[in-house]
Amino acid sequence: HHYNKFKGTGPFAGFYWFQRPAAFVLEPFLVKHILIKDFNKFSDRGFFSNPEDDPLSGQLFVLDGHKWRSMRNKLSSTFTSGKMKYMFPTVVKISHEFIKVFGDMADKSSVIEVRELLARFTTDVIGNVAFGIECNSLKDPEAEFRVMGRKSLTDKRHGLVGIAVLTSFPKFAKRLHLKGTAEHIEKFFMKIVRETVDFREKNNIRRNDFMDQLIDLKNNRLLKTETGEDTSLTIEEIAAQTFLFFAAGFETSSTTMGFALYELAQNVEIQNRLRQECKEVLAKYNGDLTYECIKDMQYLNQVISETLRLYTVLPILNREALEDFVVPGYPKYVIKQGTMVIIPAGPMHRDEKLYPEPNRFNPDNFEPEKVKNRDSVEWLPFGDGPRNCIGKRFGEMQARIGLAMLIKDFKFSVCDKTVIPIKYDKTNFVVSSEGGIHLKVERV
Repeated sequence: HHYNKFKGTGPFAGFYWFQRPAAFVLEPFLVKHILIKDFNKFSDRGFFSNPEDDPLSGQLFVLDGHKWRSMRNKLSSTFTSGKMKYMFPTVVKISHEFIKVFGDMADKSSVIEVRELLARFTTDVIGNVAFGIECNSLKDPEAEFRVMGRKSLTDKRHGLVGIAVLTSFPKFAKRLHLKGTAEHIEKFFMKIVRETVDFREKNNIRRNDFMDQLIDLKNNRLLKTETGEDTSLTIEEIAAQTFLFFAAGFETSSTTMGFALYELAQNVEIQNRLRQECKEVLAKYNGDLTYECIKDMQYLNQVISETLRLYTVLPILNREALEDFVVPGYPKYVIKQGTMVIIPAGPMHRDEKLYPEPNRFNPDNFEPEKVKNRDSVEWLPFGDGPRNCIGKRFGEMQARIGLAMLIKDFKFSVCDKTVIPIKYDKTNFVVSSEGGIHLKVERV
């Protein structure tokens, strides 16, 4: 609403984010300056983080300044394509279990609410690669990890007033020793991480997963960074990163797959074309779903990119100005030091100047040639620049495997219970559908 109202009036509009003055960015060229060209002036998010009192708030997403740089450097090796290959078989194994549970449900009932099932799939994947734990939420919807996953998004320590204080005055909140994470969530994740690390170290267990790499960082006190500081992680820091990986990884991928199925159910030709590609590429690899096989599914990638354009899970990106910034070419427009900067990624993705017929689901928007000719800041589901999403590769891999397996075996269509157009859940800070996504499902 704000974006369409102010678009064309200047490079940004002023408004208030809770109690803080904020700049609402309206032009892609300014987005590029903030995220990439002048990144050093906007490298912080300005969110609440108080690891001393609230250990889970020491996660990469909310760290700022030197703490963020140091943690980002430590974690950067965790998400390389080499590491993804290690984790790939685990995701495939769980996706086979997922397809079995999905098939059993489809045999019992022709209409399935797909969102919750997808969240159980991604919960099992992330519980496994982040904690090395068999969560079993596919078999048991009330499995502890699934319940805590749900709660990690809904249960907050404070009501709206408390959240407004943490958001508007993060430094003040830290001085008051306030905490953001709900007590039972903090206890659950700290306990699991302590037990997991303890068990692996005592029994010399290696699984080549996310947790192993964090344990390596914990124990690598001998290595120093270029600046000579210790690279090792504390157990609290390990817990904060695994909590982020879990909370950010299961909900984002599962809602994206849900929205993709929702659009594919309404666009049968696109669904058929995708199924054809999945079958042809799989045949080329003798039916073996490998890392290379998934990478070869170009149209699948386009379908996911287009879903993320239309349903941008995190519709706004936040930054904070570290010094006064004069907008290039607009000397009267100054973003003052300490100002919160809001980049409305979701609304930009539905701007007809950037995408023709912006409300239509059209994977052709992401044909390789079109992507090459488009500025990278015009598609921001994972942010851009040095502070983009560190887990992008993993999230995409998880969504690709899940969708490829589903589309290969099942046909999706709309039914009486499908809500068109979609209704959004206003209580969730990420974009998700209200009341789930009901689709008619048949075996192919």
